[in-house]
Amino acid sequence: MSEVKVKKETNLSDPVEVENRIKELCQQFPHGITDQVIQNDLPHLEPQQRAMALNKLLSLGQLDLLRNSSGLLYRMKDSQSTGKMKGSDNQEKLVYQVIEDAGSKGIWSRDIRFKSNLPLTEVNKILKNLESKKLIKAVKSVAASKKKVYMLYNLQPDRSVTGGAWYSDQDFESEFVEVLNQQCFKFLQSKAEAARESKQSPMVQRNSSFATSHEVWKFICELGISKVMLS
Repeated sequence: MSEVKVKKETNLSDPVEVENRIKELCQQFPHGITDQVIQNDLPHLEPQQRAMALNKLLSLGQLDLLRNSSGLLYRMKDSQSTGKMKGSDNQEKLVYQVIEDAGSKGIWSRDIRFKSNLPLTEVNKILKNLESKKLIKAVKSVAASKKKVYMLYNLQPDRSVTGGAWYSDQDFESEFVEVLNQQCFKFLQSKAEAARESKQSPMVQRNSSFATSHEVWKFICELGISKVMLS
């Protein structure tokens, strides 16, 4: 018979128990919790008590305060981020968290401003400071050559940012693509000619003239033009 777990009632008169319950909620929802989540879980907790508990956890560096379109979010602080951001103010920590959440796809400065709710001049100042500390980096995106996205310094940019094999330093490799086009055409043309010369039925000739993507990829690799893996 499976064990039934009963939620332990939080002693609302004990600030430590309230703080522990908020931390438990943050662990249950690693992407963050809103004020409403805490209210739903602790409906009889006074607003002043809730604010005191949250401020205590924030001041101890156990929670991060984030913003999104729904408002404020409270999230358990990552121990690695804590060490990296030691000595930074709350605004700098907030911008770092926004960039960290964007992952390897990065984020535009405009979106950082929206999510952090900070003035553009302040965001630009913080970005320069984080770049100088080698905590973040700016990467040109193929989606908009004149704009940059920001991501954590140690991340490898996503293919959607770099453009993958068709791009080099965010510049489209037109000559490389033209060579590939020519060689692919020659390969398919040779397949069609071989099918016609086989003197078999029209249907067999038609089917044998086709080539799979794997066959084309293998042909290109054997020529030594590209070493890109087939996804």
